[in-house]
Amino acid sequence: MRCPNCNSKDIGKIGSHQFYCWGCFIELSVNGEKMSVYQVEEDGTLSSLDDLFFEEEIPQIHIHAN
Repeated sequence: MRCPNCNSKDIGKIGSHQFYCWGCFIELSVNGEKMSVYQVEEDGTLSSLDDLFFEEEIPQIHIHAN
């Protein structure tokens, strides 16, 4: 999996369907074919960035468990 923001492969798993990009510090949530992207704020809250990334088409992703 690559980050939709910075294209980094440096993605860490932080939950059953949640990932964190160490390249640009955003959180990704995957639910089936749908991915949501969040900015982590200073107070720890999440702000959705979906409107910046997924205007028309949601990219299909493939996750392979190691």
